[in-house]
Amino acid sequence: MMANNPFLLVGHLASAVGALLLIVGALHDVAARTIPNWVSIGLFVLGVLLRLLDSSLLMGLSMGLVVFAVAVFCWRRGWLGGGDVKLLAAAAIFVPPTHVADLMIAVTLFGGVVGLIYLFARLISYGRAPRAGMRPQSLLARIVRVERRRLSRGGPLPYASAIAAGTIFIIFAG
Repeated sequence: MMANNPFLLVGHLASAVGALLLIVGALHDVAARTIPNWVSIGLFVLGVLLRLLDSSLLMGLSMGLVVFAVAVFCWRRGWLGGGDVKLLAAAAIFVPPTHVADLMIAVTLFGGVVGLIYLFARLISYGRAPRAGMRPQSLLARIVRVERRRLSRGGPLPYASAIAAGTIFIIFAG
């Protein structure tokens, strides 16, 4: 069936590449608290391609603009980072326009999960400082060390992980 419908194949391929971009953005946000612009741009381009395929480009762009405007308001209040704003707007174009409200709910719920994980991790690591002179060798160990330091200072959450989880959930569950 899929071999007979090239639009379906392109749609599935675009969804898989978009999921990969979201994962890369989330991992980069955890490691460096930044989201590369090319991730948001790539997701935007894939979203435009998907909206062209399902003939909902105008509605998709409109929904993306509304989400962008609300996210910019949140950024101005200090509730979101600039990279999160761009990624969230691109995600709103990437999902079908009829699922943007579901996307916002999913991102909010996954954001709560991320917040609880970090709250729990902060409680566990409270009072445990890494030993001086110890430099972890593996990438994962270094990321954990940096996260512990961020937690002790009350640093921001890597919200791209919530955006990625919510978007991937909507794309593959919807």
